[in-house]
Amino acid sequence: MKDIIRTLIGENLRTTEALKSQINIISKIARKIMSAARDDKKIIVFGNGGSAADAQHFAAELVVKFEKKRPPLNALALTTNTSTLTACGNDFGFDEIFVRQLEPLLKVGDIAIGISTSGNSPNVVKAIAFAKKKKIFTIGLTGRDGGLMKEIADLVLFAPSDVTARIQESHILAIHIICKLIEEVIFSRH
Repeated sequence: MKDIIRTLIGENLRTTEALKSQINIISKIARKIMSAARDDKKIIVFGNGGSAADAQHFAAELVVKFEKKRPPLNALALTTNTSTLTACGNDFGFDEIFVRQLEPLLKVGDIAIGISTSGNSPNVVKAIAFAKKKKIFTIGLTGRDGGLMKEIADLVLFAPSDVTARIQESHILAIHIICKLIEEVIFSRH
C-alpha cells in the first residue's frame, strides 16, 4: 500500500508542477470572471460526475466565499436540481440537460464554464457550443488533448495529464487559484 501511496503522490506532484504551463490561461480565466462579476453577470458552471462536483464547488466558492468574507458573486452550477436534470434527461435526452437550462438563463455578458476531463462529454460540448452561438464567453476545463472542447471554447485550461484523477486534482487547484485571485483583486482592502 505504501508504494501505491508514494506513486500517486508523485504523480500528483508532477502534474501540479506541469500545471505551471497554464499560468497565463488561469490568469485570463480569472480576469474574465472578474469582469463579469463586476458587472453582476452570471457565471454558470456545469459538468458530469466528478466534474459536476467541481462545478458545484466552483459556484459555491464564488457565491459564499473562498477565504474572505465578502459579498456573493452571481454564480450557479447546473448540476444541482435533480428534478430538472432527470426530467430533461427523460423528456429530451441526457445530451440536452445543460442546454435546456442555459436557454432561459443566458444573458449578454454572462460566462459559461464547462468542465470535462476528456473535453468530449456530449452534453458539456453541446452546452458550450450553444452558449457560443448565443455570443456568450465560454471557458473549458479539460485534460488530455482537450477533446472537442478545445475547438469551440474561447479559453481552455488543459490539465497536464491523461489520468482522470490527476486532471480533476488540477482542476480543483486551478479553481482555488482563480477564486483566490478574484477575492484578492475585487475585494482587496488595499
